[in-house]
Amino acid sequence: MGWRVRAIRGATTATENTIEAIREAVHELLDALETHNRLEMDEVVSVTFSVTRDLDAVFPAKIARERPNWQNVPLMDVQQMHVDGSLPQCIRLLVHFNTPDPIARIHHPYLRGAKHLRPDWVSAQEVRQKELIVNS
Repeated sequence: MGWRVRAIRGATTATENTIEAIREAVHELLDALETHNRLEMDEVVSVTFSVTRDLDAVFPAKIARERPNWQNVPLMDVQQMHVDGSLPQCIRLLVHFNTPDPIARIHHPYLRGAKHLRPDWVSAQEVRQKELIVNS
């Protein structure tokens, strides 16, 4: 089987609407993305960040471009559709990447207050991480 496009989702929350708080949250999210996935930056097709309407101090893509090897990745920021009662101060990402391994395990990082958005993925990934530690 040849190369194919896969996607990684993830989300986190910022503690407040400041450049520093958003920077901290984005770096933590991207650290988790890079640590738990075999992601070659030259194979990344694009990354879309979305933020809730209460976060407007800085673009997450601007922060991502501060990281090594992220300068040439096509990045886009959008505002998440507002739904009453939805999670505030939330930063989401969607990464599309090419891979020669279409069955590689993907870790979708959901951090901080965003853990409850996909509890099925969070709990499954926590079990896998514990298994890795035990088998190390």
